Amino acid sequence: MLLVILACTLLISVTTVIHYEALRGLSRRLPALHVPNRSKLLVVIFSAFIAHALEIGVYGGALYLLVADLGAGTLEGRLGFSLINCLYFSAETYTTLGFGDLTPVGPVRLLAGVEALNGLLLIGWTASYTYIAMERFWHTDPPSPDT
Repeated sequence: MLLVILACTLLISVTTVIHYEALRGLSRRLPALHVPNRSKLLVVIFSAFIAHALEIGVYGGALYLLVADLGAGTLEGRLGFSLINCLYFSAETYTTLGFGDLTPVGPVRLLAGVEALNGLLLIGWTASYTYIAMERFWHTDPPSPDT
């Protein structure tokens, strides 16, 4: 269990840094980006999606290592244990969707709870950042000559 607690602490730290760096990079580069201001919002959305996908991948990879190599529990379900199922489980847990077709058993159950809370916080952070970006870029396109 101590191993899973340490892994959770490390994963929270790593995913928070990934997210921070993604949003910091956007904040620095968006104002100088030479595209219409409303298109900058698409850059925000796609960048956030990539950051979230990377974070899901980090959690999925950690789950796979904890189960396959460190014996910290199992991931049970109809389709069995595999890396792709760990990534799928991570995506449904991170987003708090939770279909329930895969179930963690043993100490890795803690990882699932931590991932759900961390995902919720990071998704909220993205929503807040997106709102701020919309406030900044939505109405700042110069008027077209036709109007």
